[in-house]
Amino acid sequence: MVAPSMLGGVRFAGGWVFDRVAAGWDVTVLTADSTGSRALRILGARGIDLETALNSTVRGPRPSALAVDAALCESDERIMRRLLTLLDTDMDIRLWGGRRAVPGDEAPGCVQHRLSSAARAFKAHALAAATASAGRVPAPCVSPDCITGDCAPAAPANAAAADPATRPTEVFWRAESLRRSGAPIA
Repeated sequence: MVAPSMLGGVRFAGGWVFDRVAAGWDVTVLTADSTGSRALRILGARGIDLETALNSTVRGPRPSALAVDAALCESDERIMRRLLTLLDTDMDIRLWGGRRAVPGDEAPGCVQHRLSSAARAFKAHALAAATASAGRVPAPCVSPDCITGDCAPAAPANAAAADPATRPTEVFWRAESLRRSGAPIA
C-alpha cells in the first residue's frame, strides 16, 4: 500500500491489507508520515518511509498487488511514472480516491473488496491507533467511493454506513482504467 498518511491508508485500504496478511502475504506499507507503526502491527504489515523507498533501488521480488492513494499518485510524478511502468505487468494495481466521470460504486473499473469479519475488527483497532498517532479525529467520510474520493463532513442518519472505516467493503478502481479512458486520476 502507498499512501500519504497512515490514517488515510488504514481508512481506505486497511481491511484489504489485513485480509492479504491473513492470507499469508508479506505486506509492506509506504507512507509519507512516520506515524502509525502500532496501526501497522495491528494489521500485521510492516512499514517503510515513502521518501526512503522512492529514493532507493528496488531489490527483491516484485509485489503481486499494489493499492495506491490516487491523489498521491497524481501529486507525485515519481509515483505516477512507476505506476505507469507497471500497467503492462500482471500486477493487481488498485487505487482509491480521485475523481471519475461516472458516479457510484458500480462504475467501470471499480472493484469492491468485501472485508472479512476479522478485517473489519482489526481495521477498527488500527484506525483508532492511526488516529491517535496523527493526533486528530477524522470527520466521517460520506463519499468514500472510487468516483469522488472526496470526504465531506456531514451528519445524515446513514453516515456511519458511508464512512469507509465502517463499511463492509473497500472500494478501489483498477489503474488499467486510466489507459482506456485517458482520464486524469484526480
